[in-house]
Amino acid sequence: MIRIGITSCFMYPDKERNVFGPKSLNYLENDMVRYVTRKGVLPVLLPDVDDLYLNNILSEMDGFVLQGGTDIAPETYGEKPIGKWKGDAYRDRYELKILDFAIKNSKPVLGICRGFQLMNVYFGGSLYQDTSTQNPEIGPHRSADLYDTVRHPINFVEDTYLANLYKDETDPYVNTVHHQAVKELGKDLEVYALSADGLIEAFGYTGEPAGKVVGVQWHPEFFHTIKEELIDADKLYEAFLQHTK
Repeated sequence: MIRIGITSCFMYPDKERNVFGPKSLNYLENDMVRYVTRKGVLPVLLPDVDDLYLNNILSEMDGFVLQGGTDIAPETYGEKPIGKWKGDAYRDRYELKILDFAIKNSKPVLGICRGFQLMNVYFGGSLYQDTSTQNPEIGPHRSADLYDTVRHPINFVEDTYLANLYKDETDPYVNTVHHQAVKELGKDLEVYALSADGLIEAFGYTGEPAGKVVGVQWHPEFFHTIKEELIDADKLYEAFLQHTK
């Protein structure tokens, strides 16, 4: 059984919440767990526990998925918030520990949306806190109402991992559910794909074989919503799983 550790999303104490109002919650979005689950693959929600216990849990994993969710806190990459986008610094610290363990122990990692952005920060890069504010030339990449039905074309960088993986795609499209984006690329990251308006959409860590540590700005777990209009989401994950064996 291949064990894939998935980083938690967090909900903090909220007295207005009817269930577990005064408590903190770790949770996993349902499309994500369905995407990760395959025959012979066990998805594991990684808990927020003391490092003494967390490291023992992480050592049992064969690979890691950094799931999406709330923004990266600007303080995590040395900036101050420019507006309402405060992010979640607590979750940043929790996930950076997990990513650091994975990199130092040569474990496969797939970063999705927020996870992709966190990977860039881990390797020393920075983010647009809000693309429409900080780079008006960039078109909208998120709609709260339309959510995972919004799509745009991408360009795979020639002769890179994703270009080879999707070599049969003549008109590649992905979904887009983000307002933050990579600004300065982190060290030792190779760009795999760009949006038509120039945002980095995918990259890989050059310190490992291509595809072993990879991040994508899109949400492959949501592709089922408009599946026929997008590239094959399963191809990305199944190629990733090859590095866990």
